[in-house]
Amino acid sequence: MVSDWGDGGLDSHGSGGVEALSTFSTEQTDGPEKAEPEPGLYYGSVDEFVREYLRNVYRRRIDGRHRCWAGRWWAHDEAVIRLEALWRSWEHLRHDAPTGMSVWWRDHADHHMAVLMDPDGPFSTATEGEENVCKKGAPLPYVAPPEGMFPDVREEPTAP
Repeated sequence: MVSDWGDGGLDSHGSGGVEALSTFSTEQTDGPEKAEPEPGLYYGSVDEFVREYLRNVYRRRIDGRHRCWAGRWWAHDEAVIRLEALWRSWEHLRHDAPTGMSVWWRDHADHHMAVLMDPDGPFSTATEGEENVCKKGAPLPYVAPPEGMFPDVREEPTAP
């Protein structure tokens, strides 16, 4: 498995988004500090983050009894809010090369994913059907949301 702070490729399991983590700079400059432009988002929406990254790196056996997950995660308000928080925290912490990934996993991913996958959590009603289960080692189930539900925020016009 390629490190989540990897060198920009996909691993043999098809995990996406690893290249995003090498977009930060650790170079030091001499003299007065120059204000660097704020880095842009790597993923343009929570849907893209879930589809391309999270479901591929957070692989768990989902059986609807011990762990639950909904392929239609976007139909569960609490899940959307938690997954949006995971995406935004990942976007911020990916720029911290020394400890960002550890902080993201410990303080964000593991916490929210445990709540989401809990049998009494927001996916407690999504316990049956192929779109809600997966075998150990497989990406989390995914069903595309309705068109336009999660527009790419990188494409929104910026304020003057």
